[in-house]
Amino acid sequence: MIANLAQGVQVFTSNVYLVDGERTVLVDPGANFDVVSAVRERVDDLDAVVLTHTHRDHVGNLEAVTDAFDVDAWGYDTSIDGVDHAIEDEETIQLGDDEYVALHTPGHKNDHLCFYAADAGILFAGDLVFQNGSFGRTDLEEGDRELLIESIDRLLERIDEGLEEMHTGHGPSVTNNPYDHVELSARMARQA
Repeated sequence: MIANLAQGVQVFTSNVYLVDGERTVLVDPGANFDVVSAVRERVDDLDAVVLTHTHRDHVGNLEAVTDAFDVDAWGYDTSIDGVDHAIEDEETIQLGDDEYVALHTPGHKNDHLCFYAADAGILFAGDLVFQNGSFGRTDLEEGDRELLIESIDRLLERIDEGLEEMHTGHGPSVTNNPYDHVELSARMARQA
């Protein structure tokens, strides 16, 4: 089961996904709200924190979560403070009950990862793509529009039209033809 713990929170934060199951994981701890209490309302413990990338709105609560649940954080670049273990490009990791492949997708930020479970039809897109053709900002440090377009294209090569759920770093999750939203993002990023 996947729950967005930041839904309805009125502060600047990313979405925060609690993926419950055999390996209970928090995808991006968010920022500026009491995510520890939100986690404890749903589960007793966490097995890990997994990061799509390390922009402050996605990791502001990281230390509070790792301290409260005595867990490590997994992300692309262990040279970044708070990232304990590296997730390599194409590495398979377990979130909840499903196996996901990690895809290094820079362009919004150099350490950006997406997580895709082909069998379950689920994508954690981070800030690469959003609903209705939106895509991650490239005007921040480490942003690169051409690299972002390459990353979206790479994602399109991996996912297929059977994609059932796309959980994004901001805004609502997409459960109605999410593949079409990713295709639209690829077109819009080229036009912008």
